[in-house]
Amino acid sequence: MADLKGLGVLVTRPEAQAGLLTGLLHAQGFRVFHLPTLQTERVGNPVIQRAALGPLDHYHWIIFLSVNAVHHAAHLLDHSADSSLIAVGPATAAALTERGHPPALIPRGGFSSEDLLNLPDLQSVRGQRILIVRGADGLETLGDALTQRGAQITYAEVYKRVRATPLPGAVAAVEREWAAGQIQVVTATSTDVLKALFELLSTEGRDLLTLTALLAASARIGHAARQMGLNGELIVAQAADSASLVSALTQWQRAR
Repeated sequence: MADLKGLGVLVTRPEAQAGLLTGLLHAQGFRVFHLPTLQTERVGNPVIQRAALGPLDHYHWIIFLSVNAVHHAAHLLDHSADSSLIAVGPATAAALTERGHPPALIPRGGFSSEDLLNLPDLQSVRGQRILIVRGADGLETLGDALTQRGAQITYAEVYKRVRATPLPGAVAAVEREWAAGQIQVVTATSTDVLKALFELLSTEGRDLLTLTALLAASARIGHAARQMGLNGELIVAQAADSASLVSALTQWQRAR
């Protein structure tokens, strides 16, 4: 892995979610810089939310769409729902298991709404009640598709994403390293992350971002980057999980 050593990567995930990605990058010989661009905040009154949902055993399935959804929805869970839990991916499954609620189902081979929709148990859902636990302003892809299959969908929107407030001097410190040639790749695991990064940076930092290679978690994020005027090389991962991001980056570096 000697050809990987020395490459500088700016990780932009929130503090609580950056550990695994940072560890995998270090293990492959990359130098890692971290600038969290977003943070999450709980929305709604937990007591009112829980009461509004009613008994959890009335739902055929309860789908958690992110680790953040688990973090901010612990007050919703009881053991009557354990046999009905679905996690969008292994990280979300691990977060549920840590709280004593291991999920019954996890998609194999992917971590998207499309992968959830391919689960055999979600093919024939006519008349079933399904609860989707997610962040505010989430995409409607999953819920709309399940509705078309005849399910009755309820949403529990338990958190919102807001722009992070870095420690004083943190942005300037990253930009100094960047300007000195220490950062060659920037990660973007969502369009919100990318937009928040752009807003956090100074004019000089935005100029650097415009020309820096971008490790994007999807083609959609890469398209958004182009629309924002970012012209650096695009490295598109197959999914947003840490292993897929590191795999895409190592393949790109070897190809170079």
